[in-house]
Amino acid sequence: MKYLSEYRNPELVNKYLERLHAITTQPWTIMEVCGGQTHSLVKNGILNLLPDKITMVHGPGCPVCVTPLNLIDKAIYLAEQEEVILCSFGDMLRVPGSERSLLQAKANGADVRILYSPLEAVKLAEQNPDKEVVFFAVGFETTAPANALSVVHAIRSNVTNYSILASHVLVPPAMRAILADDENLIQGFLAAGHVCAIMGLEEYYPISEEYNIPIVATGFEPVDLLQGILMTVEQLEKGEAKVDNQYSRIVESKGNTNAQDLIKRVFKIADREWRGIGTIPMSGYEVRRELEHYDANKRFEVKVEKVPECADCIAGQVLKGLKKPHECSQFGKKCTPSNPLGAPMVSTEGACAAYYHFANIESEEEVV
Repeated sequence: MKYLSEYRNPELVNKYLERLHAITTQPWTIMEVCGGQTHSLVKNGILNLLPDKITMVHGPGCPVCVTPLNLIDKAIYLAEQEEVILCSFGDMLRVPGSERSLLQAKANGADVRILYSPLEAVKLAEQNPDKEVVFFAVGFETTAPANALSVVHAIRSNVTNYSILASHVLVPPAMRAILADDENLIQGFLAAGHVCAIMGLEEYYPISEEYNIPIVATGFEPVDLLQGILMTVEQLEKGEAKVDNQYSRIVESKGNTNAQDLIKRVFKIADREWRGIGTIPMSGYEVRRELEHYDANKRFEVKVEKVPECADCIAGQVLKGLKKPHECSQFGKKCTPSNPLGAPMVSTEGACAAYYHFANIESEEEVV
């Protein structure tokens, strides 16, 4: 299959591995931003094949994982209202709120529906005019166009019983926050290829220049990741720091301008709280004021008491790249996919889930 099988080619994998082993002369710490990249690195055993001097650090690029606890509680509260149909992508259902998850709320009788597209939620609203249909709009810049399109479609179709509970976060501000942290050890980034496909590369140039750090937009297959790591290490070994594009078959410098225009039509940039990390200024999208009828945060005056994260969960440190999942004392013990303490254990892009399913590590004490 074009753009898939050739990026799983063992010969290319070995070629890039040989080159990496040949050129790596000193320790380098590289963060892959996206959880999809993390899963591919762990699932394909790439972390075990890299030179010992290369350390891959897993970043906060899982939008489900960084959705604030308080917002999940709001979604659950709305789902439990008799007049509401709460719609979501499937990976949000098992993410723990302060007391229960959306899946548990559904088991208790809440009308929670798993959809593949927010446009399905608009259609559901048309079919149920006596209900309020709320779509839990979670994601990075990647899913923002589709969620924005659902609002535009609702307006065009005169659907007035539809709104979105937006939890959109942005990658570049998160990278800046990581680099500005006193504990930061990151020397290079693999940028998320699908985000770059929407937003392009221009946002990364000032970050690379300001922090003197290589940033390489990278895909998700084994060859993509190894080539991206190689491109990053080649820069580091030469003392260079620039933005490069491994994922050129998909990513263009300016990105998808039509998608960007759609995002701007519905959303504005605002401060956003990241679960386990805290508030990062101007790091998320919220619905524009003139469209607040379609903003569930404004449409429903939901006041949910803010509660602290589980004290036993180190998800915040994992999301900032300061800890690996198996360094948590509860990993594979008190925290499992069926009984998660934090979102990274249940999200399809969560680092803890990747380690649990693919890394064959049960706890910190067993790591040699």
